Amino acid sequence: MFHGEITPDIAKGLKELRQRIQAAQIPSSKLDETLNLASWNIREFGKKPRRPESLHFIAEIIGQFDLVCIVELRDNLDDFNTVLKYLGPTWRAVVSDYDFDPGGNRERLAFVYDERAARFTGLAAEAGPPRKKNAEGEYVSQITFWRSPFLASFQAGDFDFILLSAHIRWGDSEEQRIKELSLLADWVDQRAREKHGWDKDVIVMGDFNIPSLDSPLYNAVSAKGLQMVEAIAKKDIGSNLAKDKRYDQILHYPKFTSAFTQSGGVLDFFLNSQSIPGLYVTDPPTKAKFTYEMSDHLPIWVQLNTDTDTERLDRIIAAGA
Repeated sequence: MFHGEITPDIAKGLKELRQRIQAAQIPSSKLDETLNLASWNIREFGKKPRRPESLHFIAEIIGQFDLVCIVELRDNLDDFNTVLKYLGPTWRAVVSDYDFDPGGNRERLAFVYDERAARFTGLAAEAGPPRKKNAEGEYVSQITFWRSPFLASFQAGDFDFILLSAHIRWGDSEEQRIKELSLLADWVDQRAREKHGWDKDVIVMGDFNIPSLDSPLYNAVSAKGLQMVEAIAKKDIGSNLAKDKRYDQILHYPKFTSAFTQSGGVLDFFLNSQSIPGLYVTDPPTKAKFTYEMSDHLPIWVQLNTDTDTERLDRIIAAGA
């Protein structure tokens, strides 16, 4: 980590934060063998400047992983670039553009990664909804994503894969959210069936605004075979600060890869505390203010096995049979 010159108060906060990170028991990754993958919705990141200490703490959390999907990144990238500087010279980012309208909320999606552990392999695109030709001869969509999902290709060890990140609409109407989740499930399923697709190992992650695994919303996104990674699904934990909502997800098609290990969970930097000793040493904020400095979501993470050469050989043998 490259925090540079910091105040004693920031040093105290980083020390406290590291103790909370250690309590999450995230296993260390090993070059060319394992990769720690995470998704984190950082509330309205870039809408307003954050306090200097907050950017150090955000960088410290991201730096616990090798590749992180950042959700709710806004159009202004000043704070984001500061965090990248603190992460150090081996960290890179692949960032989407943003929509101007209120539905898009001027949000971006980003993948931040340590190039010592993973490399970007060239594919970056937004997922567009299916189109049909209308009476005027124009190809138009019947339903759209409020914020276009963003995908990028990576390789770590022997494992090459595509990450697709999404931030599903929020609001009172679950019916509209179900439609968008179904649209996403259909898009990923169709893409996986394409003959000339870049890769069939697609990992879908982000903020889906799903309250629980028993919800019709989860049924919608999993209707075509996507499943939550077992290491996360088997734990009764959520990604909101109260840890009782399954808003954030890491999903995949189990039939395509066995790269996921049994290590996964959420990194709880909040610890059910409205007063954050060490993290804010002057004028302790309310919980609401805290969420705009850190977030109202916790990072959700999983460890991948990237030494997959044997699995690749087995696929070749099976294809020949």
